[in-house]
Amino acid sequence: MHNVDNWLRALEERHFADLTFPEVARALRALSSAYVERRGRLKTGAALSGAGKRAAFALFYGPLHYLLVREIAAGIGFRPARLTTLIDLGCGTGTAGAAWAQTFPKPPAIVGFDLNSWALSEASRTYRAFGLSARTRLGDIATAAWPASPGALLAAFTLNELGDAARETVLHRLVERGERGDAILVVEPIAGFVAPWWNRWRDVFESAGGRAADWRFPIELPAIVTKLDRAAGLDHRALTGRSLWLG
Repeated sequence: MHNVDNWLRALEERHFADLTFPEVARALRALSSAYVERRGRLKTGAALSGAGKRAAFALFYGPLHYLLVREIAAGIGFRPARLTTLIDLGCGTGTAGAAWAQTFPKPPAIVGFDLNSWALSEASRTYRAFGLSARTRLGDIATAAWPASPGALLAAFTLNELGDAARETVLHRLVERGERGDAILVVEPIAGFVAPWWNRWRDVFESAGGRAADWRFPIELPAIVTKLDRAAGLDHRALTGRSLWLG
């Protein structure tokens, strides 16, 4: 937990340097509303518009994603001896990629892709905070050239923000990589309305030999996450999510 504590402390110092806690809590309420009620705006980058929302995303959703992916990865039990590259598709602030990389016997080098330059900058900080070797690339995950096999590919909390055509392209690319022997992990929120495409993806993954799972983990949240959770009127007593795995 030492790296986690240091990472969270640095997040707080950086994002509260120019913003007050009430400002970040208000931004978190707006961000949460966007995820639930105005999901169509996410494709336009609304989630990261403004310093307040960026701080709320980094301080609240970043740690939640880190903790959830860490628990899912432990539950899957994948411990590759030879994979040296982790491709973090739609990496956001890098928390999901960092969480999975730390479960490898030898942490892989990470290549993080995202369309948002602020997110990539934040991801670079995250990877460094956990002592991970990484580079980031600005680009569309549907069309960007991914590093060659063998590798582990992660798509966490990003596919629901793609358009239908782009998501279909990513699906075919991921399954093709899985058929070559690469490890594929997809993670999304458990709420059905977030990903109406999920059942199709599940069927395709299972047909390719993969598996789907729903997860729920009781967990003690970091202090800043608990404080923001209460201030924004949210209630994360447990971490929930669902995954697709091919590997």
